[in-house]
Amino acid sequence: MSARERVAGQVANYVDERTGSAKWLKKTLTKVFPDHWSFMLGEIVLYSFVILLLSGTFLTFWYDPSMREVEYEGSYQPLSGLKMSAAYASSLHISFDVRGGLLMRQIHHWAALIFMAAMVAHLMRVFFTGAFRKPREFNWIIGVGLLTLGIVEGFLGYSLPDDLLSGTGIRIAEAIIQAIPVVGSYLSFFIFGGAFPGEMFIQRIYVVHILLLPGIFLALITVHLMLVWYQKHTQYPGPGRTEKNVVGYPLMPTYMAKAGGFFFIVFGVTAFLGAVASINPIWIYGPYNPGQIGAGSQPDWYMGWLDGLVRMAPPLEAYIFGYTLSLNILIPGLIIPGIIFTGMALYPFIESWITGDKREHHLLDRPRNAPNRTALGAMSI
Repeated sequence: MSARERVAGQVANYVDERTGSAKWLKKTLTKVFPDHWSFMLGEIVLYSFVILLLSGTFLTFWYDPSMREVEYEGSYQPLSGLKMSAAYASSLHISFDVRGGLLMRQIHHWAALIFMAAMVAHLMRVFFTGAFRKPREFNWIIGVGLLTLGIVEGFLGYSLPDDLLSGTGIRIAEAIIQAIPVVGSYLSFFIFGGAFPGEMFIQRIYVVHILLLPGIFLALITVHLMLVWYQKHTQYPGPGRTEKNVVGYPLMPTYMAKAGGFFFIVFGVTAFLGAVASINPIWIYGPYNPGQIGAGSQPDWYMGWLDGLVRMAPPLEAYIFGYTLSLNILIPGLIIPGIIFTGMALYPFIESWITGDKREHHLLDRPRNAPNRTALGAMSI
């Protein structure tokens, strides 16, 4: 035994005698993970979230969350001398005057799209294979919560540049808020700091976007991973696989090596997209003006179904006790999404109640072997 190995052993023994960590580490490092490509969808969610944190931290160094009016004096000449908010001016500064700024902006945006796409795909995998069944109902609820928060977080981040396109989305959101019975107008004035567009909205959503929601994300993801660790992994049926075991590879060194390499693959693909595929060119849209709207404006893909609901709603209004209810905004903007996400969260309990199945499940279903669930999921998509 070399001197280095002897010192390492002494240090490990010293720590173990005081913390009892050897037994826990032995169990942890030999934990088995199943080997199937569909389990990598959840890893993409986690890794893209890490990329979002890293790229978002970079952007905060130069972004100015202020709605005060400034005159643009940056290097993008078509907008030179134009009056705009400090938030929009700082976004242009990041894009054109900060070295690597445009790349980081686009990496951040692409990572957000990948994050949402991977989360939807991961939830679909969990749903169609029945991985939400007992004892994993709480993890399913956490997943639905993460999806909901992801939509809100993406919308807020999309709104921060204060360009014409993002301002259009904010105006739609303000209309949905005002459609809430009784408290809608008061809530709108509170959020915007006065009549739309107000003077406080960007500052407030900036705090929510970079502090509040990421903190909730970190907490929910941590609880999600802890439950996965404690409840053990599900696996597909196969030779030697039962409800009481897990067939796969140990955490160290196999799984960690594969997971580490996969993280850099996800990071590399995201960076490649940020380098070669332009996304959200805010300099083309110009600063937000409440009296203007871009032709053909549309949100990111994960908000498209909400935008479509609002656009398709017929012009309905109701008058109750002298108050006007804008049902053409309230129903598609709040009620239908509320029903959808509540139904998603409660589905494990609904299926268990209908089928009478109260058993624990660690082996996954093939979608073809659960035709009713598969049909319902396909219809919902």
